[in-house]
Amino acid sequence: MPTYVTLLNWTDQGIRQYKDTAQRAEAFAAAARNLGVTLSNLYWTVGSYDLVAVVEAPDDETATAALLQLGGAGNVRSTTLRAFGREEIDRIIAKAAG
Repeated sequence: MPTYVTLLNWTDQGIRQYKDTAQRAEAFAAAARNLGVTLSNLYWTVGSYDLVAVVEAPDDETATAALLQLGGAGNVRSTTLRAFGREEIDRIIAKAAG
């Protein structure tokens, strides 16, 4: 399944409700599961981003739907990167090499 790394920053609303962050993470994981998306890891971070999520989804559209639901709650803004594992990058390199 494709993997996505999502960099998250709290909105003003999200930081005001920081005490609920663990419960919001659980709610996101449950909502994502309903769409066929798995929250593989979630990290609370220090630096340019407040959280980093690693999710797996069957396709870009499903990942986007889950992240739209997350953003629609108003607590975070996200930047998402498609990540490629070792086997995937080997296939990509094989295609590029001809």
